[in-house]
Amino acid sequence: MVVPTNSVAQTGSNIRRVQPETPMRDLMDGCSRWEIPVHQHGFIALVDVMPRLAPVGQTADAAIVQAARVSYGDGTKQVSEDRTLVRYLLRHRHTTPLEMVEFKFHVAMPMFVARQWIRHRTANVNEYSARYSIVPDRFYRPSLENVRKQSSVNRQGGDEPIDAGTAESFLGLLERAEANYQEYLQLTEKGVARELARAALPVSVYTEWYWKCDLHNTLRFLSLRMDSHAQQEIQDYARGMFDLIKPLVPNSCEAFQDYEMEAMHLTRLEIESIKNGAPINTTNKREQAEFEAKKKRLGL
Repeated sequence: MVVPTNSVAQTGSNIRRVQPETPMRDLMDGCSRWEIPVHQHGFIALVDVMPRLAPVGQTADAAIVQAARVSYGDGTKQVSEDRTLVRYLLRHRHTTPLEMVEFKFHVAMPMFVARQWIRHRTANVNEYSARYSIVPDRFYRPSLENVRKQSSVNRQGGDEPIDAGTAESFLGLLERAEANYQEYLQLTEKGVARELARAALPVSVYTEWYWKCDLHNTLRFLSLRMDSHAQQEIQDYARGMFDLIKPLVPNSCEAFQDYEMEAMHLTRLEIESIKNGAPINTTNKREQAEFEAKKKRLGL
């Protein structure tokens, strides 16, 4: 807690240190990290947030409001109006003020999840170096029930579980791939360079990184990776991330759910079809199927 005062500290370097006008609180309650376990060996942890301090009774949403109003302090606005403003910004895609909030995460995940994750090029990332250090003995292995069958409509994904016999065969393959780890260790001890020895490890091995991103781009990441079409493993991390930021920016997360995650985008062709009562004007079967799913959701 910072005691409110109107005093201004003058230093020898001509830096004016202005104290806050109202009491402030640590948004992470003095904790060094908030952590959620993911799968057997993974986790996602929030290690810092900017702003770290906010006026008592407010959240990091206050930084968004401050930037949107281009003002310092609370002015004459009420907290209830702050929520309305945040919702307006997200509803109309005025996203620059959301960039005033940043999160730093520490994540441990399978390599194949990291390779999907890194495609979001809007964050600052520093990853564990397998050139410098020995890779820890941690591997992702799904449960028998979570071995999925290749989707017949989505060439890059799976859907329902596959038969038990095939699932057991796949888990056996993973076990044999993990067995390379002991030989990897032995060969590094004999002098094989770590940067080359790592090539023998499967993408089920875990890596770690620090991932820092502003709220706007974090929500863009979540809109794609919390979606039901995303791979289940990265969905698990994305949902953990959302749970971590929700207490810090509750108004933003509420608006994100209302206007994006639980909302629906209609194309021009879809709008014309609904207005005219005619079939959608496209021969693309996937586009037709997507529109039928939207109509079902709308009760049409």
